[in-house]
Amino acid sequence: MIELRDVRKSFEGVEVLQGITTKFETGKVNLVIGSSGHGKSVMMKCMVGLLNPTSGNVFYDDRDFTNLEYNKLREVRKEIGMLFQGTALFDSLTVEENVEFTLKMFTNMTKAERRDRVNFCLEQVDMIGINSKFPAEISGGMKKRVGIARAIALDIKYLFCDEPNSGLDPVTSRLIDELLKQITEEFNITTIINTHDMKTVFDIGDDVIFIHKGVNEWSGKVNDIKDSGNEMLTNFIKASFFD
Repeated sequence: MIELRDVRKSFEGVEVLQGITTKFETGKVNLVIGSSGHGKSVMMKCMVGLLNPTSGNVFYDDRDFTNLEYNKLREVRKEIGMLFQGTALFDSLTVEENVEFTLKMFTNMTKAERRDRVNFCLEQVDMIGINSKFPAEISGGMKKRVGIARAIALDIKYLFCDEPNSGLDPVTSRLIDELLKQITEEFNITTIINTHDMKTVFDIGDDVIFIHKGVNEWSGKVNDIKDSGNEMLTNFIKASFFD
């Protein structure tokens, strides 16, 4: 579980996050929704340590991530996987080398052990046999799958995804959604997805937090969204489907 307690973030005196308090449950697909520029990405960056909150705390299973000493902070970071919007694969590295990258950085595995782990992760995303290909030689959907394989290479506990369906066709988007749901449940991961895709929310989401103007405007179960009674959330959903 990941918990945020009164997390605030300001830039040049402008408070972008205004006291976010929420929990993200283990083994669940947690969705973060909201319009662009309202703080979703800033919140996620504060959660993974790319930004330091101005105040407040982020807890990973009762470990205060915002105040850990370096060695313990490094241990938590080894438990975090990230799937970036543009996949962020290294163009000069093969698929195998991309998935292997974090293993070389954070483990003492032998080359043979790393290869076995790479093959295991590629098998989980149905990408067997493409080890020697370069990112330019595979499709956008395949790149996303390789990105997921790299994200889970370290036997992670927490998975962060930033607009995982961005740039994908509807069929491929649904395949990526199903894969993320499957991995979350199979490995009991705390998955957090920042998305504008309401179909993703309703298809695979468990819990949702709606960020509006830096505030946790509404949070709850996916099944309760349509009856939330929150006018801003209702308007956001309507706009999303007619965008």
